[in-house]
Amino acid sequence: MYKTILVTLEATPTDRAIIDHVKELAAGLHSRVVLLHVADGWAARNFEQLQLAESDEMKSDRAYLDATAARLRDGGLQVDTLLALGNPPNEIVKIAASSQCDLIALASHGHKLIGDLIHGSTIDKVRHNTHIPLLVVSTVAGK
Repeated sequence: MYKTILVTLEATPTDRAIIDHVKELAAGLHSRVVLLHVADGWAARNFEQLQLAESDEMKSDRAYLDATAARLRDGGLQVDTLLALGNPPNEIVKIAASSQCDLIALASHGHKLIGDLIHGSTIDKVRHNTHIPLLVVSTVAGK
């Protein structure tokens, strides 16, 4: 059913919830997993146009992706990693399409009220700009 699952990671402890769900799903369906982190700091957003060197944050993000992928591979999964730069919702949608993903897995942190009202949430922006199904896992206690 799902041959390729895109898993969006934030390099925070909340990633564990989405990884635990996808690990079981991918193993059961023999799916390929694509781990994606979108670096969106100043250096990441201006990386190409200013021809910047990779920042320490970007290097740390890449190491996190590699370590997470290694743990999943040790569990028998086929895993690829991607570090994208820029606006997270835009990059998630673009990479899901270009990687021919059948499912996009994201973690939900609950509402931040003011921030969500002004900027909208990543999940909302992704769901309005893709036809690929979403798996949204809540990381908020009690939900």
